[in-house]
Amino acid sequence: MMHGRMFLWMGLAIVLLALCLTAGVSLGSAPIPVSTAWSIVASKLAPGTFEVTWSPGRESIVWDVRFPRVILAGLVGAGLATVGAVLQAVTRNPLADPHLLGVSSGGALGAIIALLHTGLIFGLVTVPLFAFVGSLMATLAVVTVTRFTGAGADRLVLTGVAIAFVATSLGNLAIFLGDPRAAHTVVFWMLGGLGLAQWSHLLYPVAVLSVCLVFLVVRAREINAMAMGDETAATLGIPVARFRAELFVITALLTGVMVAFSGAIGFVGLLVPHFVRLTAGSDNIRVIPLSALAGAVILILADIVSRTIMAPEDVPIGVITGLVGGLAFILLLRRR
Repeated sequence: MMHGRMFLWMGLAIVLLALCLTAGVSLGSAPIPVSTAWSIVASKLAPGTFEVTWSPGRESIVWDVRFPRVILAGLVGAGLATVGAVLQAVTRNPLADPHLLGVSSGGALGAIIALLHTGLIFGLVTVPLFAFVGSLMATLAVVTVTRFTGAGADRLVLTGVAIAFVATSLGNLAIFLGDPRAAHTVVFWMLGGLGLAQWSHLLYPVAVLSVCLVFLVVRAREINAMAMGDETAATLGIPVARFRAELFVITALLTGVMVAFSGAIGFVGLLVPHFVRLTAGSDNIRVIPLSALAGAVILILADIVSRTIMAPEDVPIGVITGLVGGLAFILLLRRR
């Protein structure tokens, strides 16, 4: 029965994801018919499949602009929602997410340093690498401060908020000291945006999300044990400290890479896992993959709204997720 529900929810999420991908490719300041949009995609993937009846402009809009942007939105949403689900389980704190724990702010700081001060010294991997280091340093700072102050899991979010403020301040200082001509682009990027999505950039989030998601799903039962407490996990033979460190590195890597290509986007990692648990239960074997699919759906929808609500201007996607996420969080609080 439980497996049947799992397949039902997975099937529903995949159908919703396909519909959102279709809407994302078709809708925009210049709407393109669904049949034309997917004909362009099919002709690119398998040349000669369809007779070319569309203009070069439409082909460029679909293939060079919208399709990579929609895919990036799905990857980022999946990554952030997965991180939120894991952090909430391993810290036993329902408010844990990459944004509130300062992990996103640390990743943003690393990316800002790469964009404004070091340049692409390692090629295209520079920004994701610096963002990962920033996220990892923020995670280590949260853990260290929590242990130093003797705070428990209930104070972990407060520590994360403090670290987020510090990382954000350092990021603002880096912007202030950087090239003023590039500062505007970086500020817009910090608000969250997918407008710079390119095919050449998608390799990194695809690879990192695939590897991390497989690792987390395979270790889902151990994450379940961690969610019940360190003593329970230890009695089941799990090396608690080492496994928690592995999870923190994985979540920092996921957050850093996603932040590097999208900016800091809030509330996705916080809310999506809660809504998944309301429908699919608390078993992380279900929660983690369903959170990834639901996060992809949510962020693709948010991206569609961000580029159509004030077309042809793009509203930063962080504004959309903040407004909707804040209201949804209030409704979630009413349900306790």
